[in-house]
Amino acid sequence: MSSGQIRVLIADDHPVVRQGIAVLLSVQDDMIVTGEAADGEEALRLAGELRPDVVLLDLKLPVLDGVEVLRRLPERSDRTRALVLTSAADKAQVALALQAGAAGFLFKDVDPDALVRAIRSVHDGHTLLAAEVTDVLAVRSGAASGLAALTGREREVLALLADGQSNREIARALRVAEKTVKTHVSSVLAKLGVADRTQAAVLAVRQGRG
Repeated sequence: MSSGQIRVLIADDHPVVRQGIAVLLSVQDDMIVTGEAADGEEALRLAGELRPDVVLLDLKLPVLDGVEVLRRLPERSDRTRALVLTSAADKAQVALALQAGAAGFLFKDVDPDALVRAIRSVHDGHTLLAAEVTDVLAVRSGAASGLAALTGREREVLALLADGQSNREIARALRVAEKTVKTHVSSVLAKLGVADRTQAAVLAVRQGRG
């Protein structure tokens, strides 16, 4: 990012929604809208051409739905992080989106300022979930026993991961190499039986509430 701005691609099939978000982001000094897509196929094409930092992605897109876009996105632009911004979604849609690689999940009734903060957070490497999402996510039944199998250091990594910290930030906090953190994260995911760090973070939050 030579300009230092966060490059955002908006993917939504409603022109009014795209325009509203574009206006909101246009007044942010650290953001620029690089493109707008009205369907999933166009979103993937523009992601490959423009290589944005963040794509704001609706799940209910024509041609290709948002989950399929998430699955194919790394092939087009491995630098782009996806923040889902959608209307009400059921448990299955949420789980599929997160498994497919979404870095964040928000609903369209989010406060505009909160959306701007979310874009910055996802761009900085954090995972960001709406409160409603953590409530609907199903956690595998074997996850509790997996928590008991974690080492002390792995528990520290999980706690920091649940706090939304990136691997780099975790490495700095624990004073270890980032490569070491990646190894710990992989071990945590395997022991908990979850697909990605987002699901691990959700599990940690839920266990904390209990």
